[in-house]
Amino acid sequence: MALTFPRALWRQRELWWQLSRREVQGRYRGSMLGWGWSLITPLLMLAVYTFVFSQVFQARWGDLQQSGPLVFAINLFAGLIVFNLFAETASKAPNLILANTNLVTKVIFPLEILPAVAVSAALFHASTSLVVLIAFQLVNGLAAGGTIGVPSTLLWLPVVWLPLVCGCLSLSWLLSATGVFLRDLDQVMGVLTNLLMFLSAVFYPLSALPIEWQPLLQLNPLALVIEQTRRVAIAGFPPQASYVAGSILIGLLSCEVTYRAFQKARRGFADVL
Repeated sequence: MALTFPRALWRQRELWWQLSRREVQGRYRGSMLGWGWSLITPLLMLAVYTFVFSQVFQARWGDLQQSGPLVFAINLFAGLIVFNLFAETASKAPNLILANTNLVTKVIFPLEILPAVAVSAALFHASTSLVVLIAFQLVNGLAAGGTIGVPSTLLWLPVVWLPLVCGCLSLSWLLSATGVFLRDLDQVMGVLTNLLMFLSAVFYPLSALPIEWQPLLQLNPLALVIEQTRRVAIAGFPPQASYVAGSILIGLLSCEVTYRAFQKARRGFADVL
């Protein structure tokens, strides 16, 4: 199967960039701190998690019984960055076409670019959260004895996140097209997203589960991405080769299938809207 979606997105790259920038800027337009909120929000989240889990619950991450006070929060926050990228995309997708009916009925517009814009905006917010994570890793390294808290394997993160981005784009094409015909999808995704937060190893490592439950949760793609993110960004190990090869292939194929399905479904958008 030849991949057609990369060419389609590349042809619209200028429009993609302009709409993505407008989406990010629009989120903070009119606020006093502007883009500063994209850093302040994850910073406050990480500070709260650090206090609650290290001071209130006296929690430690997995078998790291001697870990510093920030280790639990750092591992948890790494999982939240991945999950929030997915959740922001999944929550917006069902209403992407419904919120832009004028583009469907009055203007010849490449509607397939709208899901890509939503994923790009979510990726921007994930990247700013990653900056906060790196800063806290440096602080934790200094507190632990002056060591560098950011492993060089962090450079593998774009490779680890490529299947995540492909999965979010694929899901966005699927949900945005389906949401035109099934208006309850928005409510359904809200419930499923909340459930997935607790089934994606965000608040715990997979190794903390009983052996018999680990294979079941490994069927969750989000759990795999979160574990591999912690592996390269925190633990200092390269990603597993099987994850890289298999997940990227599946991600690209899913994008191609859902892109073609979106292009077929869009023929009926105007009739419904």
